[in-house]
Amino acid sequence: MITAKVIGAGGYGGVGIVELLLRHPEVQLTTLVAQADVGMSMSTLYPHLTGFCDLPILPPDHPDASAAADVVFFATPDGVAMRQARAELEQGAKVIDYSGDFRFRTPEQYADYATRIGRDPKHVAPDLLPESVYGLAELHRTALTTDTRLVGNVGCFAIGCILGLAPALRFDLVDRGSLICDCKTGVSGAGKKPGPSFHYPSRYDHMNAYRLTGHQHVIEVEREMSALSGDDVALTFTPQVVPACRGILSCIYGTLNDGMDIETVWAAYREFHKDNHFVRLFNRDQPIGTQHVRGSNYCFLTIDIDDRTRRLRVISHIDNLMKGQAGNALQNMNLICGFPEHLGLHQPGQYP
Repeated sequence: MITAKVIGAGGYGGVGIVELLLRHPEVQLTTLVAQADVGMSMSTLYPHLTGFCDLPILPPDHPDASAAADVVFFATPDGVAMRQARAELEQGAKVIDYSGDFRFRTPEQYADYATRIGRDPKHVAPDLLPESVYGLAELHRTALTTDTRLVGNVGCFAIGCILGLAPALRFDLVDRGSLICDCKTGVSGAGKKPGPSFHYPSRYDHMNAYRLTGHQHVIEVEREMSALSGDDVALTFTPQVVPACRGILSCIYGTLNDGMDIETVWAAYREFHKDNHFVRLFNRDQPIGTQHVRGSNYCFLTIDIDDRTRRLRVISHIDNLMKGQAGNALQNMNLICGFPEHLGLHQPGQYP
């Protein structure tokens, strides 16, 4: 049995990992920390947790907030973990960070990311970056070991796109200059903090694209695809918000290289994902949607070819708060703590 602390416990990412940790047979949740809702019990803030998690939410400066734990989850925005992770590591914890603070291995890579999204390009803990592991087990499982101390959890848009694109780049199925990711997310992806554009009258019955000049997650997708293909990859990425609570649907396109057909494509996808427990493949005749992955850590991929245009078409479906956030974080925890990868996560989605 290991102990766990959640920093940023009051947000959607925080309550998501709390829900999962409560069901995990090898974890005892010991400490909850947040900037807001302090002094409340978790079950007062989220009544569905009554009798399951009645721990108080502590402010960061509370003496008990610094109590040691075996694993610490930072369900926090950019800039928090880079300032606080060192203290947790020095106490012997393994750290899993939801933000972009530790998704990069060098200060230069982080600076490029931060500059593109309008943040301070200076990382305050650059010496920790080389030991961070990009937390996508489906590509980096061998690096997520019990020796790993620091994991940068993957961005929600990025994980759906990477899992959908990776076989195509690994097996050279498509023209690398033709890639398009057209992605739609539910409103919960914006987090719990209210804002005018997510006020009910503004969001109901309304869809829109945003950050067309550069979303932060496209940096992750291009980096991982470049590594798989052995050459620089750039893609067109269009994020959109739709009036749904949770889920991401990513429509991924690429022009097929000569000689590629549907049999070749299916063989490549089956080979690449054969050991990936949480990825499932479907053909175009199966009516798959985001409803089928809701509440689960699965990524459902619909694999198709548009014969008329000679384009590969992959439709990726994830729950943005599970495989796109808390579920993937728990998957990473399992690997770096020596548990079976699917422990506490092997469950179907919630339907309808």
